[in-house]
Amino acid sequence: MAHRDFMARALQLAQLAADMGEVPVGAVVVKDNRIIGEGYNRRETDGSATAHAEILAIEAACRTIGSWRLENCTLYVTLEPCAMCTGAIINSRIKMVVFAAEDYKAGAMGGMCNLTQLPFNHIPEVIIGVMEEEARALLKGFFEKLRKKQCL
Repeated sequence: MAHRDFMARALQLAQLAADMGEVPVGAVVVKDNRIIGEGYNRRETDGSATAHAEILAIEAACRTIGSWRLENCTLYVTLEPCAMCTGAIINSRIKMVVFAAEDYKAGAMGGMCNLTQLPFNHIPEVIIGVMEEEARALLKGFFEKLRKKQCL
């Protein structure tokens, strides 16, 4: 499967988040061309600051393989990971991160800052912009609906 196929699944998960009233971000962890973990934002639903799509996907992947080490895995996510999620990516040893849209307000892989430029013991490869237009459209539509609700 190609990057677009896995990102398409992450976008489906982001849509699930949007349908629940969550910021539409979805993530999948892939190993050997197979999804081993999925997640989507659940901060409001779970009442948890750490219930980001990436964290939930990483936790699911760790349970699937029975290890915290996600070496030779790729994380696909619809929005650039924040500092917390980038830390989890580094600590779990994820080999590659593919994200759709940069986040200039909170992204920690180049958007607002770049933690992958620091000398941590592991630095993932990063690919930016896979299905960016689709991810941005989903985010834009979600926030437009949210603003309309707030104005009523």
